[in-house]
Amino acid sequence: MKKRIIVVEDFNTSRQIIKKTLEGMGYLVDEAADGREALRFFNGSRIDLVITDYNMPFMDGASLVEFIRSKDEYRYIPILVLSTETNTEKQKRAKEAKITGWVKKPFEITEFKSQIQRILS
Repeated sequence: MKKRIIVVEDFNTSRQIIKKTLEGMGYLVDEAADGREALRFFNGSRIDLVITDYNMPFMDGASLVEFIRSKDEYRYIPILVLSTETNTEKQKRAKEAKITGWVKKPFEITEFKSQIQRILS
């Protein structure tokens, strides 16, 4: 069974690049344009990884991570934050919400793929 990844990114071009990269690696990818839109995926279905931007309209990445961690069935799934955010308080908030990792944008595709493979192996 293919592993399922949820990509949450408000910038459509970035979201499509990430999605195509992950699909090319053989993963099943669902996408949302912001945290609020992503909530529909957390309905008890299997999710193997969440990749989210930090700064998004309606619900930011840290709030999404806090929501995910509040659900028993998703408490331990890996969550990566991809962001240009440099504010240490915002980074601290995401880490306190128990993210798995923080990837600074722009990122190197080869390193991104390696990180995904490490997390999902």
